[in-house]
Amino acid sequence: MTSTAPVRLDSVRKIYGSGESAVAALAGVSADFPAGTFTAVMGPSGSGKSTLLHCAAGLDEPTSGGVTLAGTELKGMTETQLTELRRRHVAFVFQAFNLMPALTVRQNVTLPMLLAGREPDNAWVDQVIERVGLTQRVKHRPGELSGGQQQRVAIARALAARPAVVFADEPTGALDTNTALEVLNLMRELVRAGQTIVMVTHDPVAASFADNVLFLVDGRIVTELAAPGVETVAATLARLGAQAKQAGGR
Repeated sequence: MTSTAPVRLDSVRKIYGSGESAVAALAGVSADFPAGTFTAVMGPSGSGKSTLLHCAAGLDEPTSGGVTLAGTELKGMTETQLTELRRRHVAFVFQAFNLMPALTVRQNVTLPMLLAGREPDNAWVDQVIERVGLTQRVKHRPGELSGGQQQRVAIARALAARPAVVFADEPTGALDTNTALEVLNLMRELVRAGQTIVMVTHDPVAASFADNVLFLVDGRIVTELAAPGVETVAATLARLGAQAKQAGGR
């Protein structure tokens, strides 16, 4: 594995609890996420997908192993240093929208850039807002939007900053089909421009937009697919789900 990938996990383990109640959310995961790639992370419920995302983003500290983000080894960094690193290089799309209720759509979208001391590219901001279908809502506040619209604001906020890495947890889960496809196409464009996207999803259609799909079971990467098709992703998910049920029944 190269050390130049914007995101790298090296034998990452994450244990919750201790003694007999200890649970291994990640059981020695190693993976590179190279620049200009779009990776989907999939697997049965409880397989460690969100834990992988959180450890890769420096939001959760591994029990052992190493994480490199934007060329920086995270081990030993203070919370202030981690925050500064993420502010410069990373954007997030989580299931919780984390919008500022007093700010308009446009203000929410540009806020991370302003916090990082960067001048927003207004033409690009307008384009991203248009692509997620919110041009008519730029002056609305989150309380005036539906859940799906708030998710679109969160996605626009992440993409408008053109960060080196976007971490996304079920980014299209609350969206209608047409908007979801617009967002996924926009994410593909960013990847072509050199950005790295790591996306947790349960949706085979969303995963088919990725270059590569990693499948987790019990905190381990058990298989991966390159240039995935919807049917292949769905079949692999079904097989792994059935195996997980059988294992649970033994």
